[in-house]
Amino acid sequence: MSLIYDAKQIAKRDPAARTVVGVIFLYSGFHAIVYHRVAHFFYKHKLLSIARWISQIGRRCTGVEIHPGAKIGKGLFIDHGMGVVIGETAQIGDNCTIYHGVTLGGRGHAKGTRRHPIIGDNVLVGAGAKLLGPVVVGNDVSIGANAVVLHDIPDYSTVVGVPGKIVKIEGKSTISHAVELDHTLSDDPLETQMRQLVNIINSMEGTISELKAELDTIKNESKNEE
Repeated sequence: MSLIYDAKQIAKRDPAARTVVGVIFLYSGFHAIVYHRVAHFFYKHKLLSIARWISQIGRRCTGVEIHPGAKIGKGLFIDHGMGVVIGETAQIGDNCTIYHGVTLGGRGHAKGTRRHPIIGDNVLVGAGAKLLGPVVVGNDVSIGANAVVLHDIPDYSTVVGVPGKIVKIEGKSTISHAVELDHTLSDDPLETQMRQLVNIINSMEGTISELKAELDTIKNESKNEE
């Protein structure tokens, strides 16, 4: 059963989790998935009002708002969960991890078209990140905290910043970003550029100091000759 798999994945990937039973009874992120599975069932059977009612109950109980129309794969880990918003046409692959404050939001108002992101398998979305519009996020992607993603992201990428920038594309890894949960691997591109600029300035200052020293030496030699 998919829900049992979901609970086992949460227990496996959260170091604070003690048992699968504890996850089932105590984790709001798991409860949000349960509410969504039920709401999505009614949504697929065109019972839209009941589906929406169930999703609103889930929102009040868990702090996680998932539209009944969203498609979510198995093994989703919503850590802490509060403030997560997932839109109607959003799609999430298998074994992904989403932290609190994440938004999978839409752009535009056209009905019958995809307005929300598609996320691949084994994706980590850091706290406060915003993915807006019909962007496609590949497999094994790591999105840093508070990043704003407005464009497609290829597989095995690391994305940070506002707007989100790809700072690394790795070869296929045996370790999922969503399992490893290593945020320290995500460098800020603006910080990196600032460091490079500081290094260039320091190098230029060193060169200027050397030139001044040589010029002073030449002046002193000229005075001695006179």
